[in-house]
Amino acid sequence: MRLLLIEDSARLRDLLSEAVRDAGWRIDAVATAEEGRLALAAAAYDLLMLDLGLPDEDGIDLLSALRTGGLQIPVLILTARGAIDERIAGLDAGADDYLAKPFHNGELIARIRALLRRAPVTAMPVLQFGALDFHVALSRVTCGEGEIALAPSEKRLLELLMRNGDRVVPKAKIEHAFSEFGDERSSNAVELAVSRLRKKLDGHATGVVIETVRGVGYLLREARA
Repeated sequence: MRLLLIEDSARLRDLLSEAVRDAGWRIDAVATAEEGRLALAAAAYDLLMLDLGLPDEDGIDLLSALRTGGLQIPVLILTARGAIDERIAGLDAGADDYLAKPFHNGELIARIRALLRRAPVTAMPVLQFGALDFHVALSRVTCGEGEIALAPSEKRLLELLMRNGDRVVPKAKIEHAFSEFGDERSSNAVELAVSRLRKKLDGHATGVVIETVRGVGYLLREARA
């Protein structure tokens, strides 16, 4: 899952981005409506978090234009405008949910989870490979009855490998998938993430192994008996 945040406050962008990453999702954060449009044109997102008081355009106008242009992903408005008529205007403009500032990060994450569960996304809600289940919207990995505790980067890597099960995933593709605006990942970082993920999976009866295809990338396959 990849989220986009359009918020002009640098401090709030950092705080919300940290909370979203801790919940296991990827996020890109920009400060203006124009940067938001460019981001939406450049990448596929699963949810948009939108502030209304942007420096270059009112968020309601931006949202209306995006919906008119065909934007179909869930939109969660985050704003200090909390009056009932303002909430109605935001929902009528195309928002799926509306959260007035200040709010608790726990409520934000719960609302994101709810929107992702309801969203008609093309991604499978649960990825399955071997004995592993990856509940995408919940960012939760299970094996049998138990949950496997993984860091956000490890979940990101496992999701990519599971979506390409039995196929080699080039290292360059993993680096690109790991990247966020201003946060490019190196080959060494990918190798470390693979090593950590292997160790955590080895502690469970997952029925899968991660193979290194030298000079190319990595392959997730079912373990041989």
